[in-house]
Amino acid sequence: MKYEKDVTIYDIAKSLKLSAATVSRGLRNHPTINKHTRKEIIDTAKEMGYRSNSFASSLRTKKTNTIGVIVPRLNSYFVASVLAGMEDVSYKEGYNLIISQSLEKVEKEVFNAHTMFNKRVDGLLISLAYDSINIDHLIPFFKKNIPVVFFDRTSQNNESTSILIDNYKAAYETTKHLLDNGCTRIMHLAGNLLRNVYAERLQGYKAALKDHNIIFDEALIYTSKLDEEAGYSAADYILSLQADKRPNGVFSANDTAAVHCMIRLKSAGVVIPNDIAFAGFNNDPISKVIEPNLTTINYSGYHVGEAAALSLINHLKGTTNIKTTNTIVLRADLIIRDSSVKK
Repeated sequence: MKYEKDVTIYDIAKSLKLSAATVSRGLRNHPTINKHTRKEIIDTAKEMGYRSNSFASSLRTKKTNTIGVIVPRLNSYFVASVLAGMEDVSYKEGYNLIISQSLEKVEKEVFNAHTMFNKRVDGLLISLAYDSINIDHLIPFFKKNIPVVFFDRTSQNNESTSILIDNYKAAYETTKHLLDNGCTRIMHLAGNLLRNVYAERLQGYKAALKDHNIIFDEALIYTSKLDEEAGYSAADYILSLQADKRPNGVFSANDTAAVHCMIRLKSAGVVIPNDIAFAGFNNDPISKVIEPNLTTINYSGYHVGEAAALSLINHLKGTTNIKTTNTIVLRADLIIRDSSVKK
């Protein structure tokens, strides 16, 4: 099979009897080229199958108009919503996204960061993996003054901006809600405390207990990856406890673990919320499918993605400075549903 060679601006110039410089400017919609000629150049380029050489262009301008995105995992409603917000903003501003996932592994995150750096992205949007200990792999970006914006799972530093919610306050309000509904032994399904989101949610939970004169019990902290299996395992742990040691309320750091914990407990005859009240975090669609519907914290992944992309692009445009805007806090609200209101 004979393959066609790539069409160049010189081929278009020869076909139209124009100079290569004129064709180049016409393809870029340069105002010095009249509209009729520009249309003729663009139509001919399409007809001949011309593809612009973005690599060569980036070498000239030192810009690729691409933004790297690293997320913990793609099979998450929250992450999908974040990416939708980023995509809408980036498209409007003329940027493309290169998206990768760490699969919750720091080794993959480091590899993805190096790949983004070598692809010469103009900036990086990142939510840290479950087991990331430090951000040394982002130092090359800082040294080259390539802007980095963290979202959701962040790392506070002087070289970047973080987009987040007040996890401490949200956890405090959720725990207080369970306490106000008669829960006196509240279990917390926690995530890896290396991550800011899970550490702050644990702190908010502890503070609410203290303010309501409830003694903190380490046995009521169940730390896991907060996936489906973790929810089932947490339920098995609860069922293994003596009746007087079991919690009468559960606050989970995400909805996935909460829902699957509820499913296992319900199958064992536990009545929710009368025996054990439940509250989650994230307002994933699954929270409205489980019966009873799950009380949860709502914050828009779409708005997180919008804010992260806007922050980065505004810096690239020179309208803001990432190093002087370290934190942007977005709104989060408690949505009360039947899973936490004891009859």
